[in-house]
Amino acid sequence: MDVLTLGPLRVRRVVKTSGNTSKTDDDTRLTVVLMHGYGAPGDDLVGLGEGLAAPVGTTFLFPEAPSGLAGAGGLMTLDDEARAWWQIDIGRFQRAAMLGTLDKLVEEVPEGLEEARASVIAMLDAYEAHEGSTSTPSSRIVLGGFSQGSMLALDVALHTERPFAGLALMSSTLLAAKDWLPRMAARKNLPVFQSHGARDPILPFPIAERLRHELESAGLRVSFTRFDDGHGIPPEVMRDFGTWLSQTSAHV
Repeated sequence: MDVLTLGPLRVRRVVKTSGNTSKTDDDTRLTVVLMHGYGAPGDDLVGLGEGLAAPVGTTFLFPEAPSGLAGAGGLMTLDDEARAWWQIDIGRFQRAAMLGTLDKLVEEVPEGLEEARASVIAMLDAYEAHEGSTSTPSSRIVLGGFSQGSMLALDVALHTERPFAGLALMSSTLLAAKDWLPRMAARKNLPVFQSHGARDPILPFPIAERLRHELESAGLRVSFTRFDDGHGIPPEVMRDFGTWLSQTSAHV
């Protein structure tokens, strides 16, 4: 693993060097960008780089959110132990589910989302310039993440015209619906890997199902893994995501 500064973000990079999958050639090699969830350290997902059964030669990038969490009195905790792409109340989805107000909640555009989007777009620009646009075009980049990071990945995809190879939405949810939904049709036929726990206590499963429905209705090609657990990345998601990456690599 090495650490890069790409645009405004610190990024950890892992290149898949071993496994049971065959090595890909330069024309089909993927770069997989995975963004961590709310409150996680910047290196939270790094283990996926070697843990996934992706083709040998796949490059994984793990951007670190630039902000710490807001603590008592709104003070920021700027360390590697608790990062956030934007500040959220993690209990709001649970309360909304209890009160039957989820529809209202998914319409909201979180404060800080636009700034987070800009930082990721700048990171992608810097990465393509660093690697050379001919050696790492956007068409060989899978953009994704876990939880809050996956929401940001989808938001970036819906606000750019980059021809991504695919999206990876692990334990994601629908938000900014009035903005997102009209933009989805422009991403028709984009491959999407989506996973969600049926007993997720943080981001309720029904909203993940609605997100899947909206993506499919707009013409995106969703591969969905439902697992009987909570908010996480269990072995079956690792297995299915690795298979999806291999299939995606074969078709770029």
